[in-house]
Amino acid sequence: MRKYIYLILVIAVAILITSLMKKEPIKPLSVGDKIPSFKLKDQNGNLFDSNTVIGVQPAVIYFYPKDDTPGCTKEACKFRDEFEVFTDLNARVIGISSDDVSSHKKFAEKYHLPFTLLADVKQEVRNLFGVPKSVLGLLPGRVSYIINKKGTIIYIFESQFGAQKHIEEAIKALKNS
Repeated sequence: MRKYIYLILVIAVAILITSLMKKEPIKPLSVGDKIPSFKLKDQNGNLFDSNTVIGVQPAVIYFYPKDDTPGCTKEACKFRDEFEVFTDLNARVIGISSDDVSSHKKFAEKYHLPFTLLADVKQEVRNLFGVPKSVLGLLPGRVSYIINKKGTIIYIFESQFGAQKHIEEAIKALKNS
């Protein structure tokens, strides 16, 4: 009996230490917040600096779980199909996931994606924005941030399973700003 108590204690301490070591996302960004500065590599391996876009033109920054999965592919292809609408609104579309540069490159080429995909392999930008996990904390969240020309968030849309609705909501928010 003493062995089991000791084992349970060791497991509990290990779980506690592991949970303390995890980086928790900072407070999620909200409507009215300014977009923080960040730098990540794009699908071509070039360093993308958010300051070249934010505060210069409207933008949609969308976080998605994983390249080439059914929901993420539908979302990316819908952004592609509506890309001219975003261009007409002078808005930049930027997708971010924890996939690496080569995965983004293959994904962009396979589906002819005309917008920027950023590799957040350490999930630092996801945490900077405070993007929550979904589906019992098992999947990275799917959240779109619509940003005006001043770099301020004007609308946030979060829906793990309504991937294509992110595009409709983004267009509507940009047109209404």
